[in-house]
Amino acid sequence: MNLELTEEQRLLQKTVREFAESEVKPLAKELDETGRFPRDTFKKAAELGLTGVAFPEAEGGAGFDHIAYSIVIEEISRCCASTGVILSVQNSLYCDPIHRFGTEEQKKKFLLPFARGEKIGCYALTEPQAGSNAAALQTKAVKKRDKYVINGTKAWITNGGAADAGIVYVNTEPAKGEKGITALVVEKGTPGFKVGKEEKKLGINATACCELVFTDCEVPSSNRIGNEGEGYKIALSTLDGGRIGSRSFKPSSSCSPTCPRKSTPRACSSARPPGNKTPERASAWTPLSPNCSPAKWLRGSLTKPFKSTAATATAANTRSSAPIATRASRKSTKAPAKSSAWSFPPGF
Repeated sequence: MNLELTEEQRLLQKTVREFAESEVKPLAKELDETGRFPRDTFKKAAELGLTGVAFPEAEGGAGFDHIAYSIVIEEISRCCASTGVILSVQNSLYCDPIHRFGTEEQKKKFLLPFARGEKIGCYALTEPQAGSNAAALQTKAVKKRDKYVINGTKAWITNGGAADAGIVYVNTEPAKGEKGITALVVEKGTPGFKVGKEEKKLGINATACCELVFTDCEVPSSNRIGNEGEGYKIALSTLDGGRIGSRSFKPSSSCSPTCPRKSTPRACSSARPPGNKTPERASAWTPLSPNCSPAKWLRGSLTKPFKSTAATATAANTRSSAPIATRASRKSTKAPAKSSAWSFPPGF
C-alpha cells in the first residue's frame, strides 16, 4: 500500500499550509482568548474552496476527495483548532448529509451557497439530556398539513451562534424510538427559533458553540432531509463521515495562556507538539481567476510570491470555478464502515 501523497496532494498541502500560516495562525491566540467567531477568516477560506472540499463543482464544491479534505483540516487545525473545527462542521456535518440525502431543489437552496462559503451551517443533534444516546432526543416536531412545528432545545451546537441554517434532528414519532427521528433544515430568522446561551469550554473557544431553542417553530415539509423517520440513520452516517475531519485535527499553537492543561502540551488539543515547526511565510494565497485552471493556479502558486488580495476579490473571481480542485487523478475514498460502538465528537 502506497501511503505517500501524490504530487497534486502535496501541492494542495503546501498551498493550504501557506494560507494557514499567513491568515489563520496570527489570529489563533486572540480568537481562543476572546471567543470571537472568525467570519473574515471563514470568507477567505471559502475563496480557496475550503468550505466544500469534497463536493462536486456543480454543487458549489471544489471537486476534491476525502484525502484532500483530511489534508485541509489537518493544515488549518495545526494553526488554529477553532478554525479547523468550524470548517470541519461546515464540510462534514452540514454539507455532506444534504449532498447525500437531499433533493436537487434542496441542494440548490441549502448546499450550493454553503459549499461556496457564502453561508454557514451547523449540525443540531445533541441535547442537554441526549449526548451519545441520539435515540433519547426530546425535541419534538408535530406535522400540521405542510409544516412541522418544532419545540425543544439543542445544546453544544458548533457554529450554532453564527449559522445561517442548521440540520436539526427532531422526534416526529416518539413511540417509535430511533425510527421516529427526522432531519429538518431550519433557517436563521425562522419565527420561533432563537440562539440561546453560548457554552463555556476549556478550549477551542471561537466556534460559536451555543444552545438552539425552538418554540412553536414552523418549518416547511420541503425542508425535510430524507424521509420521515430516517433522521437517526442520517445522523449516524453523517457522524461516520465527520470522523474524517475530527481525526484530522493536529495540535496547534492556539492554546490560551489560561488553559489548565498548558503545562502538558501534548494533552491539550490546541497546543503545538515539540518540534512541529513551519517556516514563517508571507501571505501566500490568491483567489482563482475565471481564466486560470485550478491545476495551473496551484502550480503557479509555488513559483511566485503570493499577495493577500482576498479583501478585494470579486464574486466573479471566486465563484466561477473550484479554487483548489484539479482535474486529474481524482479518486474518491470509500465511506468509513459503520460501527455499532460509536460516540459523538464533543461539541456537535
